[in-house]
Amino acid sequence: MKRIFKFFLNLIPRPWLISASYYVRPLIAWWYRGDRYEDPIDGKTFKSFLPYGYENVRKNVLSPSTLSLERHRLLWLYLQNETDLLTRPQKLLHFAPEQCFYKRFRESETINYTTTDLNSPLADVPADICDLPFTDNEFDFILCNHVLEHIPDDFKAMQEIYRVLKPGGTAILQIPLENNREVTFEDDSITDRKERARIFGQYDHVRVYGMDYFDRLAQVGFEVKAIDYTKDLGAKRVDRYRLAAGELIPVVKK
Repeated sequence: MKRIFKFFLNLIPRPWLISASYYVRPLIAWWYRGDRYEDPIDGKTFKSFLPYGYENVRKNVLSPSTLSLERHRLLWLYLQNETDLLTRPQKLLHFAPEQCFYKRFRESETINYTTTDLNSPLADVPADICDLPFTDNEFDFILCNHVLEHIPDDFKAMQEIYRVLKPGGTAILQIPLENNREVTFEDDSITDRKERARIFGQYDHVRVYGMDYFDRLAQVGFEVKAIDYTKDLGAKRVDRYRLAAGELIPVVKK
């Protein structure tokens, strides 16, 4: 199973995978039905989750129903319990919108929802994150999750996010973060897909972020917090929801 997931993730373009997933999810959810683990996004339970990973395949992490991963479920719990995004009228900008969130945000009665990406079939506005077609101070809340590691000029992307965020607004900018790495590693000379996958963990990544990521965000002008929300949830819920213990949520304000 792990080899099958790795093969298809690396072979099929992501937009195609997104489109195909709508047809296979019901069957997969039925096959994995049970009560050992729970997806907090939709409340459904399963005997196990599926494996996932482009290079290093992780066991028991992909929800059969929403197709959420550890980071998505952790973010949802944080948004639901610690923010007012889901309860107060706000204008939300969502980069590379994840399927597990898309319908919920789109159908919300309080969220004025805009999605953007260069390639995603779920994007309302096709746009380059380094040159956004939005006005200054336009959005109350921004979600940009696992995008910046794909962007050669991530500082310019951060500046654009800062520009379009309202003063007092909140952004959550998740990335693959190595907590035991102090300094981010990047090398523009590495262009081969296999070599990128080996070094950066995925064929379309251009860097490996270390803990200096939070300093990079601060240099743009953000007020930055690195939140370990798994500590608040406790070990039992971390296991029940199949979260990554110790994963940090980068929460920034303007």
